[in-house]
Amino acid sequence: MTPAARWAVAGTILAVLIVASVLIGAASLFSGDVDSGLLMAVSRLPRTLAALLAGAGLALAGVVVQMAVQNRLVEPGLVGTPEAAMLGLLAITLLAPGAALMVKMGVAAGAALAGTLGFLLLARHVPRRDPVLLPLVGLIYGGILGAAALWLAWTTDLLQYLGTWMSGEFSGVLAGRYELLWLVAALAPALWLAADRITLLGLGEDAARSLGLNYRQTLLAGLVLVALITAAVVVTVGAIPFVGLVVPNVVSRWRGDNLRRNLPVVAWLGAVSVLGCDILGRVVRWPYEIPAGTIFAVLGAGLFLWLLHAPRREAAHG
Repeated sequence: MTPAARWAVAGTILAVLIVASVLIGAASLFSGDVDSGLLMAVSRLPRTLAALLAGAGLALAGVVVQMAVQNRLVEPGLVGTPEAAMLGLLAITLLAPGAALMVKMGVAAGAALAGTLGFLLLARHVPRRDPVLLPLVGLIYGGILGAAALWLAWTTDLLQYLGTWMSGEFSGVLAGRYELLWLVAALAPALWLAADRITLLGLGEDAARSLGLNYRQTLLAGLVLVALITAAVVVTVGAIPFVGLVVPNVVSRWRGDNLRRNLPVVAWLGAVSVLGCDILGRVVRWPYEIPAGTIFAVLGAGLFLWLLHAPRREAAHG
């Protein structure tokens, strides 16, 4: 199949999912009981766009984190980034409950960056002989941050807020409440332009410096991108696990390790995967919903186990 034909198939899949997302819901667009145009403009289209942007952003963030720690088995959700963002959100909610949404996202992004940098400092002391060891350390680290967030929410009567940020669901997305996710679309071109530098991060600090890369500057810039994307997703729809882990690994096994060539595919697969899970969550118990984060967590856990045990084969290029 030629590249043009592949992208035609990808576009068709995306179009089918978008149409399904617009049509599927507790209220029918064709019943006459609701204003279908208003429903689409206020709810269905924003929800669809939010799922696409969140999925693409988390998948791209996963690529950066994996290169930063030179380990394919990590993602933002396995290095404490969402939990750190939640701690930041809890802090700003307590200190300035009336703060603007952009202020809350900025605080969450700063906390997410601090949490990710903390993991990187911890990762320097983890032996790299076993690739599974680093994700396990990340799970423990994220669990500690999550426990701290849970304790803070419990003592300040903010458990309901924390539950919302952990759920990863799109039912509350409306026009005017998802636009932060367009930050993903703004950051994606910057990530594509820096793809070669991000690739060098995956070689390790010594090798990257020997090739002329400003390692610390590039690492910090990449982690800022991860923190901004993760914070935007957590603030808007909550944490969605496994997207940044599974999607880059599937693309890498399918197409090899040319990061610049793979980034559009990573973004596409992340977007359609999250949107597909959101649609599935709407139909499994219709007219009730299961959060997309729950659906993807179940499917992602199975794919994660497959990635651990399936032999890696050379990807076909062309």
